[in-house]
Amino acid sequence: MSEGIKDLLSRHTRLDSGSLIPLLQDVQEKYGYLSQQNIQEVSDYLSIPSSKIYCIATFYNQFRFSPKGRFHIRVCRGTACHINGSLSVLTELEKMLDIKDGQTTRDGLFSLEVSTCMGACSLAPVIAINGDYFEKINADMLKSIIDEYRKK
Repeated sequence: MSEGIKDLLSRHTRLDSGSLIPLLQDVQEKYGYLSQQNIQEVSDYLSIPSSKIYCIATFYNQFRFSPKGRFHIRVCRGTACHINGSLSVLTELEKMLDIKDGQTTRDGLFSLEVSTCMGACSLAPVIAINGDYFEKINADMLKSIIDEYRKK
C-alpha cells in the first residue's frame, strides 16, 4: 500500500461500510479520481470486496474513475440550458473530442462532464472550462473555443 493512501486511510477510525463514502471522497480529493489501485487498497483496508465498492461508487455521479483532463469541460443540462439547446452543444463536443460524459481525451487535454445545473440559467446554454464560463453557447462557437484551449 502506498504511503499517501495509507496516511489517508489511517485518518478514518471507523472501519465499516458506513465509512466508505467519506473515505472514497477523501481518496478522490487527494488523487483526482478513483483508480483501480486506490479502490483495491480501500477494499483491503475495510475488508469489503472491491466489486461492492465499485457497485456503490458507480451509483453516485460524484465519483470519477479516470483522471480529469488539463481542461475540464462542464456542460450544463439544467432546464434553461436544455430548452436553449445544450443537447446540441454536448453532442458537438462529444464529436469534436471523441469522448463521452466522464471521459478524458487520449492526450489528457480535455475531459467532459455533464452537470444538472450550473446556476447560470440567465446565460443558457452554458459551459465551463476549468471554471471559466461561456454563455449562450451554440455548436458553431465551440470550435473556436476548443481551438483556443488547444493552443494553451
